[in-house]
Amino acid sequence: MLLDDIHTETAFAKINLALHVRARLPNGYHELETIFAFLQSGDTLMVTASDEISLEIFGLFGEELSNTNNLVLDAAQLMRPLAKTGCGAALSLQKYLPIASGIGGGSADAAATMRLLNRFWGINLPEASLMELAAPLGADVPACISSKTCRATGIGHDMEPIEDDSLDGSWVVLVNPLVQISTAQVFGAWDGVDRGALANGPLKKTILSGRNDLQDVAISFAPEIAEILELLEESDALFSRMSGSGATCFALFNSKLAAQNMIQELRANFPGFWTMMDTLK
Repeated sequence: MLLDDIHTETAFAKINLALHVRARLPNGYHELETIFAFLQSGDTLMVTASDEISLEIFGLFGEELSNTNNLVLDAAQLMRPLAKTGCGAALSLQKYLPIASGIGGGSADAAATMRLLNRFWGINLPEASLMELAAPLGADVPACISSKTCRATGIGHDMEPIEDDSLDGSWVVLVNPLVQISTAQVFGAWDGVDRGALANGPLKKTILSGRNDLQDVAISFAPEIAEILELLEESDALFSRMSGSGATCFALFNSKLAAQNMIQELRANFPGFWTMMDTLK
């Protein structure tokens, strides 16, 4: 097979710079306010021509996923009716990000699949249409379609792009204790207290005054999160926080050297934990 026959797409890792949970809705979802940001790297999707839709999974965390019950396949089946009759896709997923870790994972993989097949099958839907189509796959999937910094409300589908580029290119250190936390379990254990709205204004000021309302809940399931955050908060990071429903925590730095030093310290204090260093898109 020629390399030119293989088409690829990055499933960009997502972080929640802030996450305010405002209310529990009757349908089981939650009303929230969050700021999504994305890294330059993540999982990788590849596709080659085929008569059917299939999925192979590789990579560091590939063995933990099913290749028959997967959001990648759900995304492909969602796109297939829009393609020419007989279109198939042999999909491969290189899984570099931990499972159930609060940094997009399956949502980013599904979004990358839709972007990839949109090109590969020549469907050529505009981004806004892809985002609308992606909504049934999960609350974070539409945001992962665009993979751009944005403010999201409602259940995460109502998005407003953030043009403030003051954090663009910031170095990000991520660490995960390799403890999987159920998103549904964490949201279910939220105490229901509305602690107030996310501020408006410049991006840095907004996130510094923000919080993650699921952080304490996640710590009750994975106490390692508190230990990680304590170490991150002692650094010279711009700020640190848990992402999503956990258990990944992150810190933003102004320089590559500071981020490298933090990675070394994390690995010394938490051997066996997953770590990653990247820049914001």
